[in-house]
Amino acid sequence: MLSRFTNLTFIRLFSKFSRQGVFVGRKVFGHKNLKVLLGGNLALMLIAASFIPTNAFGEGPVEENIIVENKINLTTKVVVQYPVKKIKITQGYRTFHPGIDFDGSTGDEIHPIKDGVIELISTSKYAYGKAILISHGEGISSLYAHLSKINVSKGQKVDTNTIIGEMGSSGRSSGDHLHLEVRKNGIPVNPYTILPKP
Repeated sequence: MLSRFTNLTFIRLFSKFSRQGVFVGRKVFGHKNLKVLLGGNLALMLIAASFIPTNAFGEGPVEENIIVENKINLTTKVVVQYPVKKIKITQGYRTFHPGIDFDGSTGDEIHPIKDGVIELISTSKYAYGKAILISHGEGISSLYAHLSKINVSKGQKVDTNTIIGEMGSSGRSSGDHLHLEVRKNGIPVNPYTILPKP
């Protein structure tokens, strides 16, 4: 009888405290500031846990990520350039002068305005004197006239770094200069259709 009474008393007390415990628990865990605090902490714990490797607590070795630095030398390719280093134009393109004249001295290096293939080499005491014609493809060609020296041969591939010849005053010329013509399908056009404005 005593034990039955003790058991009933215990059950009543437990249920009273349980109800009060639930009420207190609701008040504590239902408070908006606590929800924000717990929510923020839970979010931080989840984010931190995502940085832990999956095998961090295992017995196997942890793999390390190795970053290798590759050094790449980049070079820029000149597509179109002037044929001389110092640009001093003495005569421009017009009806009876189908090119541009660059001032300089005998021996100044001459470069192609674009990559191409040597199509023709001409040597004459008249007109263009020592001259080179380069084909650039798509019907575009360029002529370099009044040279003192020619450094290339017909059929040779050249690029913007190739020294194709040297400035001079050969042919019909009144002094050291380079006469440059640009041709489209064999017809002279204004060189500035290809060259950048100086």
